[in-house]
Amino acid sequence: MAQDKPETGVPETVVYVSNAGDPSISVLSLDRDKGDVELIEKTPIPGAEAPSPTSMPLALSPDRRFLYAALRSAPFTVVTFAIDGESGKLAPVYIGPLDASMAYMTVDRTGKWLLAASYPSGTVTVNPLDADGKVGAAACQTLTDRPKAHCIALDGVNEHAYCAVLEQDLILQMNFDAATGQLSPNAPGEIATKKGAGPRHLAFHPSGRFLYLITETTATIGAYAIDRKTGTLKELQSVDMLAGPLKEKSAAADLHVTPDGRFLYGSERRGNMLVGFRIDPDKGTLTLAGRTATETTPRGFGIEKRGKFVLAVGLDSHNMTVYAIRPNGALDVVRQHPMGKNPNWIEFADLKQAG
Repeated sequence: MAQDKPETGVPETVVYVSNAGDPSISVLSLDRDKGDVELIEKTPIPGAEAPSPTSMPLALSPDRRFLYAALRSAPFTVVTFAIDGESGKLAPVYIGPLDASMAYMTVDRTGKWLLAASYPSGTVTVNPLDADGKVGAAACQTLTDRPKAHCIALDGVNEHAYCAVLEQDLILQMNFDAATGQLSPNAPGEIATKKGAGPRHLAFHPSGRFLYLITETTATIGAYAIDRKTGTLKELQSVDMLAGPLKEKSAAADLHVTPDGRFLYGSERRGNMLVGFRIDPDKGTLTLAGRTATETTPRGFGIEKRGKFVLAVGLDSHNMTVYAIRPNGALDVVRQHPMGKNPNWIEFADLKQAG
């Protein structure tokens, strides 16, 4: 069980877990060598006065000074937390409005723009961020008519953006202007997936050469090559996550690539499993590394920045399990820890690198 961490000592890596049902953020320290997790504090998310408030996506500023947490229940807001550079503890400094219930948020590489995708409203928004982490009250851009937009992701050079639109079975391909915060269609402006696949989340390979897509309704992982000049995508492969059909319709959720680019993992919520793949370093294609039973309804998980451990939370188990990654990509259980109610999102911050 995660214990309150003593006041002495600076945590090496801090883990932030969004608890949708509280709503709150569990702040934990992670031992980089052993994978041990200890609770530092559990921080309430302010502004949750509505009946049955729900928190979900988190986004970390590139300098690790701020953590942003969105409330998905009306009135829709985003809370800016300042991160204490010594302890990792959170202090709310600002509450700003959002246009809608956001399923996903990310901060661009300059730390000046918050990009978000709304599943219920079918929109993508860009809000300005000031030097104090405050979110601009009005979006500077809103893209509409993208039903069930589920993820917005920026490449490593901050020039191209991609958005998974579940209902339209598309990945939007866009250019991003970091000076103005504006998104514009690439040429072409979209790439289609298989009809009914349900594109959900995206993850980049650290080389910047490949992009991966998890599809919710067909539980597949798509591998795409990225044209380094234009930012456009070319599909390389589509692989099944499951060994066979489930009794219920599949519900794949999240995916992440290890920092060394060797492995990719995806989660599936109906079968309650993590599925690992080995990545060909030259081709970007995938081969199965193994399937691991995990927490109930693994909507979110994360891989710490040294690529040694996977942390998976269960929306309906209210727990988190830490796994060690073997050299072949298989996962070994380290330990299970209780979280808040309905944990669903994980972010990591290495305090020793904080600005």
